Amino acid sequence: MSHPPLLGQLRRLLQPCSSVVPIAAAPSTARCLSPRAMSSTVASQVQPGGAVAAAEYEDVLGRLSSLITQKVRAHSGNRGNQWDLMAHYLQILELEEPIARMKVIHVAGTKGKGSTCTFTESILRSCGFSTGLFTSPHLMDVRERFRLNGVDISEEKFLKYFWWCWNKLKEKTDDDIPMPTYFRFLALLAFKIFSAEQVDVAVLEVGLGGKFDATNVVEAPIVCGISSLGYDHMEILGNTLGEIAGEKAGIFKKGVLAYTAPQPEEAMIALKQRALELGVSLQVANPLEPHQLKDQHLGLHGDHQYVNAGLAVALASTWLEKQGHLDKIPPNQTGPLPDQFISGLSNASLQGRAQIVTDSQVNSEVEDKDCSLVFYLDGAHSPESMEICARWFSHVTKENRRMPSSMVHSQSCGDFQKILLFNCMSVRDPLRLLPHLVDTSMQNRVHFDMALFVPNQSQYNKLGSNSSAPAEPEQIDLSWQLSLQRVWEKLLHGDKGMNDTNSSETSQVFESLPLAIEWLRTKARQNRSISFQVLVTGSLHLVGDVLRLLKK
Repeated sequence: MSHPPLLGQLRRLLQPCSSVVPIAAAPSTARCLSPRAMSSTVASQVQPGGAVAAAEYEDVLGRLSSLITQKVRAHSGNRGNQWDLMAHYLQILELEEPIARMKVIHVAGTKGKGSTCTFTESILRSCGFSTGLFTSPHLMDVRERFRLNGVDISEEKFLKYFWWCWNKLKEKTDDDIPMPTYFRFLALLAFKIFSAEQVDVAVLEVGLGGKFDATNVVEAPIVCGISSLGYDHMEILGNTLGEIAGEKAGIFKKGVLAYTAPQPEEAMIALKQRALELGVSLQVANPLEPHQLKDQHLGLHGDHQYVNAGLAVALASTWLEKQGHLDKIPPNQTGPLPDQFISGLSNASLQGRAQIVTDSQVNSEVEDKDCSLVFYLDGAHSPESMEICARWFSHVTKENRRMPSSMVHSQSCGDFQKILLFNCMSVRDPLRLLPHLVDTSMQNRVHFDMALFVPNQSQYNKLGSNSSAPAEPEQIDLSWQLSLQRVWEKLLHGDKGMNDTNSSETSQVFESLPLAIEWLRTKARQNRSISFQVLVTGSLHLVGDVLRLLKK
């Protein structure tokens, strides 16, 4: 829902911060050898017994960080005018033939594409096939992006394939053909890993858009999928659903069957038009019905996951059919699924999507284990996913209150406090995010007692190494977080919203995420009769940062 009377005022509040774009620079401490010196390092990268030195792994993360472009993502240099470079990289790495032989499932979309890929991979693995899964972004470790048979790639294998790609590219690139940018390198690395490991199926999640995405070098996937479309990355993909859908449909290939989740009319028209131009058979995959799971539950939580699961079933079924495994395909679209499908769907796992984590540090100190600090993590970062996130949070926290006290909280645990922990990238419009979160929560009779706004830890090291935020407060630019806070206060209180201060009774800005976590822990320790329920959303990077801190 929108707030017409407030929009003009809120946009004026945000105006001074429109140029604040936090960009993660390469760590200044990264140790880089000259390109010609690289070839002599390969043999010494892995220590005997496969134990990888932490310092060496940090070295690799430093080199990856050096590939992060200093341009904002909307810069024209990140799009089609450099697309021809991908062909050079494939040639350097001798990947043209391996990619042509790869049995790929390619998925684009605005929301749900990571979940769809996860379900699809899990189904096919349950059916007995060796799988490779490439997703983004990672939450805590870059190796999360590369799953082999459902498990993050080992450090030993990651280093082996990293150095193989890095050395070849360093040797052959120059001013005319520079090193690939960060995501392109990771996509190339995924192709090398999956081809070398000879997986039966490679499930690839598009990073951004579709047409110019690094994964779109696959010329003949087995099947393509488009998950739910909405408004995101508008600075790159366009201002209308039709324009966004056109970019996503860039993964369609002539003669390759494609499926889409149900879409808004404007998006569906654009998808059908592109499919018609290419002679692609585009079919709508209906959401999965609960009865098709034979009393099992999806491994990924939330009602919206039935949409993603339905698309995944269609993609996996088509892959099985095209590979000649007709005996494994569901007999019809509406009846119960085969046991292998159900097992794959119920065992699927993906961090940072509708994930609930209890803070073990605080919980271990509290006699009543249910009067604690619990984090509800969801990486929603579009208007539509904000609504889904708010409905999920409202539902699961209400479920807690309806269950018997012995199962959730004892009689001594007298109250719940709901707290929002939020950040989003400055290229996103909080006026399209926060109102959806507030409205949907209020419709479900849930309100937040406090909102906390923080910079991402990964703003300082995008790869999630041991680096942390600057220690001195004066080094930290909080103008974006202060803008988010002003939007929040305006939504809650209208013209009575807060003035230029970073603290109020309903919101606070913290200089770093660790400070916010410590504040929450202190509150929980000082108020043992209250259960603190913290919704972490707005950014998958923020979710990853929180998970990393909680697991320390």
